[in-house]
Amino acid sequence: MAGGLSVRGERVVVLGLGASGRAAARVLAEHGAAVLVSEARPREALGDLSDLEAMGVRVEAGGHEPWHLEGASLVVASPGVPERAPILELARGRGLPVWSELELGARLARAPYLGITGTNGKTTTTEMVAACLRAAGIDARACGNIGYPFSLAAREGAQVLAVEASSFQLRFARTFAPRVSVLLNLAPDHLDWHGTFEAYAEAKARIFAKQSGDDVHVGNRDDPAAAAVSRRAPCRVVWSTLGEPRDGEVGYVGTELVARLDAERRLGRPAGGSGLRADAAAAAAACLAFGVPAEAVGEALARFRPLPHRGEVVAEAGGVRFIDDSKATNPHAALAALEGLQGVALIAGGLAKGVDLSPLLRAAPRLAGVVAIGEAAPELVAIFEGKVPVRKAGSMEEAVRAAHELAPPGGVVLLAPACASQDMFRDHVERGERFRAAALELAEEVG
Repeated sequence: MAGGLSVRGERVVVLGLGASGRAAARVLAEHGAAVLVSEARPREALGDLSDLEAMGVRVEAGGHEPWHLEGASLVVASPGVPERAPILELARGRGLPVWSELELGARLARAPYLGITGTNGKTTTTEMVAACLRAAGIDARACGNIGYPFSLAAREGAQVLAVEASSFQLRFARTFAPRVSVLLNLAPDHLDWHGTFEAYAEAKARIFAKQSGDDVHVGNRDDPAAAAVSRRAPCRVVWSTLGEPRDGEVGYVGTELVARLDAERRLGRPAGGSGLRADAAAAAAACLAFGVPAEAVGEALARFRPLPHRGEVVAEAGGVRFIDDSKATNPHAALAALEGLQGVALIAGGLAKGVDLSPLLRAAPRLAGVVAIGEAAPELVAIFEGKVPVRKAGSMEEAVRAAHELAPPGGVVLLAPACASQDMFRDHVERGERFRAAALELAEEVG
């Protein structure tokens, strides 16, 4: 247990009542803390609070007020609370330690864990790592930013945990020390939260900040920005690549995944399209470094199926495929989704999160057209106008029909928005489901 969790009798303030905030409040109350949850949303938007209130957790909704910090000895901040929020500035000004829910998990974890971060591919790689561990007969659980909080998983009996860690969570982690850490890639994202790319990169670097000795870090040789960060790791570094691997690397010889770490091991061909190849190489490197047999790694990756909204073919209409990559919430992810495709009618737009969308123009040779949606639509029209056909749409249903008109026979309608979803949808899942429903309706009409 990294540092333990000694909060009995302490007053702890949890900022935000999303999934991680609820988990933090529950865990802290179980360990004897007097917990106050401060939430910006009105109480009627918070759902059932009876389970927390039965544990003695006090919930104050409708805004983060300075008095919420009175008597507190610790603040646990949820990802939805910006780093420069006045309540966090006030907490730091008072000298209060600020943790993330990830830090609670690190202090509670008795089982070894692997940590995975990066701008894109975190969830898929975390699931791949857990699948490889299970293929070796290890009781493994994927947790963290993937949807099941680390602090809850840490209390349970899994032998090994695969932990997805976001930049928000890492920013306020203090003792997070995975046996194997992975930095998949690094591109501008969440600049509205971090302020600068440099601050974002520094948050990601915390994935290996507490590693040492026999720990291992996995870096991406193909991503210069990520590789520059990975070279700072205070432990052994192994590399993943889409090219042919050198000594100390995992990469590809043709379509076959090959590891050249302590010896050459051929791992076969991972399942999935080109968009999963980098994730598979990183997952293989992490699991081999952890000690998983090569046979189990190859077997798990050959059987792996991606989660919904990550490059999923959802329909076909008139010879045109409809692909849902709603999880592509920044330009880096959208460009990765476009790899290997031609004749693409791209549906993009939403909340740009302060990120420059112009790198999408690099995909112009692959595009049959662009349908722009959401708040970023004017910016996307300005970027693509005169380069490829571009239209604006006011709804997902309108966007799907416009994209189908733009796509050539044998082409693709791709939802890879390069933006967050909350201007038009609850989250990326609802956005993807609306895309699927509209595509299936169109397919039924076309026949």
